[in-house]
Amino acid sequence: MDIRRLEHENLTRAYGLDMKLLYPWNGLTAPFRGAWCVLRPGDVSVAHAHHEHEIFIGMAGGAAVIAGEKRHEFVAGDLVFLKPGIEHHLVNDRDEDFSYYAIWWDRAMSDEFVAHEIDRAESRD
Repeated sequence: MDIRRLEHENLTRAYGLDMKLLYPWNGLTAPFRGAWCVLRPGDVSVAHAHHEHEIFIGMAGGAAVIAGEKRHEFVAGDLVFLKPGIEHHLVNDRDEDFSYYAIWWDRAMSDEFVAHEIDRAESRD
């Protein structure tokens, strides 16, 4: 077992929010990528769309997810699923941080993971 502690002082500013990628992690391979994200009061993340599927997992506080022209409130405990191609961004117009995990995946990541696991199994034989 390995535990990676949240280190607020080691977050990187990118895409209009503070974040830390979950991967790479020594010894870990996964068919997805992800990040711990903190949207500070007044932050607006960069609007974007991509070819990956994406899930947001609300951990603390609240914000809004804007998908297309629609605004959806998003609070701790909520899950958001975004299909590929949907333009989206988050807005924190509250007076506290909003923390969430973002996890994204596509077929290429899955194929890379499977190939790595096959190679690893074959090297043990």
